[in-house]
Amino acid sequence: MNNSFSTALLISTYNWPEALELVLSSTLQQSSLPNEIVIADDGSTNETKALIKQFQEKSPVPITHLWHEDVGFTKAVILNKAINQIKSDYVIQIDGDIIIHKHFIRDHIRFAKKGIYLFGSRISLKESYSKKVLQDKKIKFHWLNKGLQRKSRAIYFPFFNKLSKTSNQISSKLRGCNISYWKNDAININGYNEDFIGWGYEDSEFAQRLLNLGVHSFRIKHAVIQFHIYHKEAPKGNTEIGDRILIKTHDEKVIKCKNGIKKS
Repeated sequence: MNNSFSTALLISTYNWPEALELVLSSTLQQSSLPNEIVIADDGSTNETKALIKQFQEKSPVPITHLWHEDVGFTKAVILNKAINQIKSDYVIQIDGDIIIHKHFIRDHIRFAKKGIYLFGSRISLKESYSKKVLQDKKIKFHWLNKGLQRKSRAIYFPFFNKLSKTSNQISSKLRGCNISYWKNDAININGYNEDFIGWGYEDSEFAQRLLNLGVHSFRIKHAVIQFHIYHKEAPKGNTEIGDRILIKTHDEKVIKCKNGIKKS
């Protein structure tokens, strides 16, 4: 495993401290800890702040809490603030409703290479089971558990990826809740496009600009395993604007967005 670079776990969150507690608990149980944990908070209340403080006091690695005022879904904005402040070379990004397998960080580090970004899938927890998971504060799961959807994804077999190849095409399977990339690559594309208001598209457009930069993608299966706590899906933002931005980014091979970490 390559330990020659430093790693940050970037967690986006909004007003669900019960879920974030399990995310952070699973993080501190990792077989390989990141060098830093950075929480990008899109305007949560003081309950989330108090929870994070508890973990800051017991975590063996530094936890940074970045917060801005709640003005609606502005995830791209707070992610850019977080990316800009991250000190580490490599960024592993998840959401605040994701419980990670004990080797999640180690796997992302294992497969990291210059010139690529990684992405994996997620295993969804059923609605009724999610309630029990939150109640019992459960962070470990067996792939045969009846509360899991698409159980086969939870089979841990990282050697499966030996025959996989990189791609220069965007994948419909990509999710921003399980992606990792070099910080310098994110800076070179100017981070996330803050023209996206509302949920959806921002992760695909970010990944497309990485591809336009010449950074290929690598999809990982049966490793970088994570479990998604059920919740009602938030309404998407303006799909017409999102489609237009994504198409332009692809067709015009846009690398740097104008409204990103730096404004131009």
